[in-house]
Amino acid sequence: MDLNSYAELAVRLVNTAGAGGEDGDRLANLDGLRDLVADREHLNTGVTRNDLDAMRGLRAELRAFFVDCAQGDGEDAAARLNTLLIQHPVHPQLSGHDGQPWHVHYTESGSVADKYAAGAVMGLAVRLTDVGIDRFGVCQATGCQGVFIDTSTTNTRRFCSERCTNRANVSAFSARKQGEDGGDAKTPSALA
Repeated sequence: MDLNSYAELAVRLVNTAGAGGEDGDRLANLDGLRDLVADREHLNTGVTRNDLDAMRGLRAELRAFFVDCAQGDGEDAAARLNTLLIQHPVHPQLSGHDGQPWHVHYTESGSVADKYAAGAVMGLAVRLTDVGIDRFGVCQATGCQGVFIDTSTTNTRRFCSERCTNRANVSAFSARKQGEDGGDAKTPSALA
């Protein structure tokens, strides 16, 4: 069972709200929800308007969890996850889809949103106990709402995506360059 992929469900959901420098809410309609779950066979059929509404609410709760972690508030992060675990109980289920060997899925019977929530929340809970709260972060790029789980050996990740990293580096370079040019540049009136 790949618990990382379950925790990544939470990251993927939160990041539908305009992460990585992408504009707009990618969970604004049923097509957006279908895109989100397209690669999950047990989730990609029967999506309803109720699922969409539930997923938006779950997205807000999961983002709050990442914010709690990024602020070093382990008590609130754990309390939030415990509440979500109660709301979305997990039922392990054997699955052998797509030619894969038998493996365990964390699912909940019920709607697409229930199944997604059960897996995402259980994945976060297991990852939190494995790596601690300091590995869950909020993107530091200006205007980005993205989150991430830092799996680097140095625990130095600050951005949700390569795109945000590159944008921040270009912005920092431009600011340094402008600072260098601003102090040394001669104005036309000074040259006359």
